Amino acid sequence: MNYQETLDYLYSRLPVFQNVGARAFKPGLHTTRELCKFLGDPQNDYPTLHIAGTNGKGSTSHMLAAILQQAGYKVGLYTSPHLKDFRERIRVNGAFIGENFITEFISENKSNIERLSPSFFEATVAMAFSYFSKELVDIAVIEVGMGGRLDSTNIITPALSLITNISLDHTQFLGETLEEIAAEKAGIIKPGVPVVISERQTDSIAEVFSTAAERVNAPVVFASNVYEVNKTGFQNGLMEIDVIEKESLKPVYAGLRLDLTGAYQLKNIGGVIAAIEILREKGWALQDADVRAALASVTTLTGLKGRWQKLGEKPDIYCDTGHNTAGLASALEQFESVASGCQRFVVGFVGDKDISAMLQLFPSQGIFYFCQPSNMRALDSTQLMHLAAAYGLKGKAFVNVNDALEAAKRESDPNDTIYVGGSTFVVADIIDW
Repeated sequence: MNYQETLDYLYSRLPVFQNVGARAFKPGLHTTRELCKFLGDPQNDYPTLHIAGTNGKGSTSHMLAAILQQAGYKVGLYTSPHLKDFRERIRVNGAFIGENFITEFISENKSNIERLSPSFFEATVAMAFSYFSKELVDIAVIEVGMGGRLDSTNIITPALSLITNISLDHTQFLGETLEEIAAEKAGIIKPGVPVVISERQTDSIAEVFSTAAERVNAPVVFASNVYEVNKTGFQNGLMEIDVIEKESLKPVYAGLRLDLTGAYQLKNIGGVIAAIEILREKGWALQDADVRAALASVTTLTGLKGRWQKLGEKPDIYCDTGHNTAGLASALEQFESVASGCQRFVVGFVGDKDISAMLQLFPSQGIFYFCQPSNMRALDSTQLMHLAAAYGLKGKAFVNVNDALEAAKRESDPNDTIYVGGSTFVVADIIDW
């Protein structure tokens, strides 16, 4: 098979969660372990960092990878889902996995794939672990797909675990309460392995993590207890922050500049800094200058897209991949802070989520361009328009994202502001970015 035929095989032979939702969800580690056992357990050939959380785990993974890369290490990075290109999921020093490796991997492992019937995600995880071993990476940053305890990535024993935050998402798989979801995320905590919790959100959630860590004698750090993060302004398109150590009130990083400018990065950055301190204690050569240079250039170093990204001016256009209530609320709060003129919203969702809470976040005075992502799980845009009307949100329905965005731009004055989002797949469908 050539590369396109190989991708077609992957998408047709294996259930893909981003396309079919619950039918592709295969909780448990047995299949991934069996695949990796056949490959010689490549996940054990290099140190790893394991990153979980409801929101922010992708940005955190990219920031940590950028810092390690800036410090001179060869860094593997596994994230999901992809936006434009399957190869985005597996990178080394920001470069996508090669097409030839993908075709050869599937060809060589086709019999095992057909014997074990893995999900798309399970096969992709095994591919990533194998690729990082072949590339002789110094370290790999591994983002959890969903949850943690039963996620395919959880066959690793990392040098460090990190959990960003907890909010309601994928409740049909992970639990109906924040505490139940936290327990699933806590499943990545390993015996004796340090774990960083970026945010101490509530006492009950903190107790879930503390108990899980104590049970396996894993040192735990709540980064928000250690650091205070303050935004001080913007300069040349970068967000400037100060990171203060709470106990001493001394600045750890004054005037730190971030090219990931979403407001929610203020919650992620403490976890990143806490993780870097632990890695230093473990002997990784990470200088302050590496941290500063990397965090100002994450998108360049790792190729991250879609996190509070500015797509155009006059009118200003922003997109964000926030796709649950907490993530969307943060993005819309930031949009409100920068918006001028008329606020226009190009929004779409997948159909297997309860979006009522998310629709309530949008301002009724906005003008809406309802669309649907090119995804099998997409919520029909006309149906979305009718659902949104119940919350006072008025606009037109479009078959696809790009038609909706073009209409929004065409009807905008130069001082208007456009937001594109609601689903990761809406952002992925934007042609020019």
